[in-house]
Amino acid sequence: MASIQQTPQGPVLVLKESALQQKGRDAQKNNIAAAKLVAELVKTSLGPRGLDKMLVDSLGDVTITNDGATILKEIDTQHPAAKMMVEISKTIDTEVGDGTTSSVVFAGALLEKAEKLLEKDVHSTVIIDGYQAASEKALELLAKLAKTVKPDDRESLIKIAKTSMQSKLVSEDSAPLSKLVVDSILKIAEKNGDKHSVDLDNLKVEKKAGGSIDDTSLINGIVLDKEIVHSGMPTKAEKAKIALVNAALEVEKTEMSAEIRISDPTQMQQFLEEENQMLKSMVDKIHKIGANVLICQKGIDDIAQHYLSKHGILAVRRVKESDLTKLAKATGGRISTNLDDISASDLGSAEIVQQKKVESDKWVFIEGCKNPRSVTVLIRGGSQRVVDEVDRSIHDALMVVKDVVEKPSIVAGGGSPEAYLSTELNEWASNSEGREQLAIKQYAEAFESIPLTIAENAGMDPIDTIITLRANQSSGKQTMGINAKESKIGNMFSLDIVEPLVVKEQIIKSATEAACMILRIDDVIAVSGGPDAGGPPPGMPPMG
Repeated sequence: MASIQQTPQGPVLVLKESALQQKGRDAQKNNIAAAKLVAELVKTSLGPRGLDKMLVDSLGDVTITNDGATILKEIDTQHPAAKMMVEISKTIDTEVGDGTTSSVVFAGALLEKAEKLLEKDVHSTVIIDGYQAASEKALELLAKLAKTVKPDDRESLIKIAKTSMQSKLVSEDSAPLSKLVVDSILKIAEKNGDKHSVDLDNLKVEKKAGGSIDDTSLINGIVLDKEIVHSGMPTKAEKAKIALVNAALEVEKTEMSAEIRISDPTQMQQFLEEENQMLKSMVDKIHKIGANVLICQKGIDDIAQHYLSKHGILAVRRVKESDLTKLAKATGGRISTNLDDISASDLGSAEIVQQKKVESDKWVFIEGCKNPRSVTVLIRGGSQRVVDEVDRSIHDALMVVKDVVEKPSIVAGGGSPEAYLSTELNEWASNSEGREQLAIKQYAEAFESIPLTIAENAGMDPIDTIITLRANQSSGKQTMGINAKESKIGNMFSLDIVEPLVVKEQIIKSATEAACMILRIDDVIAVSGGPDAGGPPPGMPPMG
């Protein structure tokens, strides 16, 4: 339907014929419905008893996961409002790593409550003002609720990692995996005055199907998914002195096109010998400074390989630049771009460098680095699907531990902060004046969607649960939440269910912003390709 306005002079055509326009309440309803559907999609995967989704892409590849961000990334959403919900989960995933499902469920609840107010003719601007005031108050209350921990307190960090893994496929193995996650973060954490910072680029995650989740291990060094280049080389080097080179051990071709004229067969022999000599001098240089392991980013010529194996040097070629940088941090070596200026002080060191068989592949393990600033987590599992899901779970756990190391404040988990905020905001709303009070009350109710969903997914009765939870919160028991494993209400701190404050703050900020953005839209104008393009764009109902 083109946008046509009738005037005394005749119709005025503003948009082209194929444009579709949806106005006012219809546009709002349509957008809210789409956003709520996205929330419904991930709702059942929230909490320790959440279920998994099986996603099949256009090529037939299967992903089995209950990670909100992965589910929403894999499904190809068409509706513009649904895409905004997907964006929240992506932002939370990159920013804090966990809480992706919660944020989408909360944003969906905020829009559902807003819809009730819109039906009662409360203007969307009033709802937005109320929501923003409520979110500021909620962040303020949350900061008071949080407990401070020491950034290097291993026990507290293990609790955080364990809570993150409770809702994943790896919940049965969460005890050993959470220790592994915390150890790896503490190894790469850097202290700047009182603050700590963690760069996850210094952590290499390798995954290989085979064995079981128990076999997942932390290696104090780096694993390279490469083989040793020559069969004559040793497959193991102890007390390794490692040369890190990003220059090719090959005779370089000239930049410009050149030709060599040979008039005598002996000249040909001399020419080949000269090449050999150049390669030999390169290898001799590496041998002379005492290196017994060579890690090269570029290629290694066959003849150079021969000389390296004669000297008993273990060599690996075509290693990724990112791996070479991690190796420099792990072994304390320096990357050399020019072989002419390599010296013994540039060498890195490790207890042992050896080639091991991982399933059907041969990988090189550089282990036993003294004080590595870069380490590797090697993930194992029964099948490729399991390994991929363990990888996603470990990523979330690494991110939450990093959050707490960088900002050491925690709150209870299990929906208890949300239940507390809901009770407090309800009381606070009574002091507000005007229609905004209605919006604040609805915002407070939306908070209950989190504990309610966790309880529903655990098979608990939602009404009984929420009544008991409210009664506990009203009597000042702030850390009472849903103990989904035992299907009852419990004290989250005594159950060691804790989450980073940063994650909760990010959930509130992102969900509120997305809900307000969707509520601000009162007109959807979709212009399709050409004048003959028929039908509305995906996700929008036909209008006439």
